[in-house]
Amino acid sequence: MATTMRADAIRNRQLILDAAREAFTEHGEDVQMDDIARRAGVGVGTLYRHFTTKEMLVGELIHVKLSEFAKRVRAKFEEESDPWAAFEGGLREQTDVMARDAAHQRMPFAATPEAMSRAEPAVRELREAWGVVIDRAKEAGVLRQDFQVDDIRTLMCGLGSMMAADACGAMSYDWRRQLDLFLDGVRVSRS
Repeated sequence: MATTMRADAIRNRQLILDAAREAFTEHGEDVQMDDIARRAGVGVGTLYRHFTTKEMLVGELIHVKLSEFAKRVRAKFEEESDPWAAFEGGLREQTDVMARDAAHQRMPFAATPEAMSRAEPAVRELREAWGVVIDRAKEAGVLRQDFQVDDIRTLMCGLGSMMAADACGAMSYDWRRQLDLFLDGVRVSRS
């Protein structure tokens, strides 16, 4: 029998997730569970009832992030009849979201096998969403035939690292230029 969460439990869970995103934005993977509970305004016991380990919390944050990305990719696919516009637009939207959210940029650094196990359903969801867009772009002859879904993951991790380094003042990067170079490199010329 499926159990449903009480309204206060749902609220507390969302407070914890919001606080964790903020904490990861400020402190990266070094954030402590006690700090997240305090920021959320809940007791540590409440936090641990929802997420028994930091890895489970990180996995949930990654799960939410990737599910949101999958929804955006599917929406772009449905709204764009042009295969290249759907592909390029999906990538640009994802990078714009990541550029505005340091927690998105820093999540891969906090990922562990346990966290990724929790996020696996969303990983599959995002891969499937991109697979449809990629297949349509290949069929239209506008995307390299050797392009794979994992190429997007590699790109996003690289751009996220650049964004995070730039945001903290470690190194200045023009991630938009890198995205443009990537897109130019995978697009099939019509000539």
